[in-house]
Amino acid sequence: MNMKYTVIATLAVGSVLGVRAHATAPTDAKIESSVRKSYVYKHNLKNDDIKVEALDGVVTLTGTVSEDYHKSLATEAAAAQDGVKSVTDRLELKAAGPATGSDAWLTGKVKSVLLFHRSVSAMATEVDSKDGVVTLSGRAESQAQKDLTGEYARDVEGVKELRNELTVAKAPSKTRRIEERMDDASITSEVKLTLLFHRSTSALHTQVKTRKGVVTLSGKATSAAEKDLSEKIVGDVKGVKSVKNDITVQ
Repeated sequence: MNMKYTVIATLAVGSVLGVRAHATAPTDAKIESSVRKSYVYKHNLKNDDIKVEALDGVVTLTGTVSEDYHKSLATEAAAAQDGVKSVTDRLELKAAGPATGSDAWLTGKVKSVLLFHRSVSAMATEVDSKDGVVTLSGRAESQAQKDLTGEYARDVEGVKELRNELTVAKAPSKTRRIEERMDDASITSEVKLTLLFHRSTSALHTQVKTRKGVVTLSGKATSAAEKDLSEKIVGDVKGVKSVKNDITVQ
């Protein structure tokens, strides 16, 4: 009799544990929902027509995007979600974008880099490119912000010369806006794109993981300066609370 009850109890415990394990594993529907509700999809990609489908943890993205780099942003944001095994990118551009290396292409790249950084004002900065010479105009709230905006823009791959014509003027007073909290997957995707766009870090083989806003960097750098620069650049990406720099110097 005791043996009978022991077997029944064991089966019952096993059944409960099985239910818990199944409950904690993200379902395809939950993965799809998490991707669509992520900060990147709701803000950076809100004007794109992206369809998200998940099957056994494999996410397929179809539809159209307005910018070429949006494909990478969409893929990285999806890949960083819990339970995602891989991502298949079948996204297409709505229209033929500017040729790689053209002035329009460079302008878009600089604007994208500024958009990811929180210490500069991308909305108040106008960008114009001519034969690789980038001119910044508009407003900066301080000399430090003007200098940092120029530093970030100058470090974009393809910029031959930078002319920083931003004027320093405080922003008009307005009601403080509460910013939406960024999810870890969105932070990871923006960090990866930021490192890729910056000339100083584009060649680094860096892995990025985010948990509760804390970004961990791992991989290899050729010098301590490259390692420190990666941490500086990532620390200024929107949503990042702190950076754990585990990059090794070869």
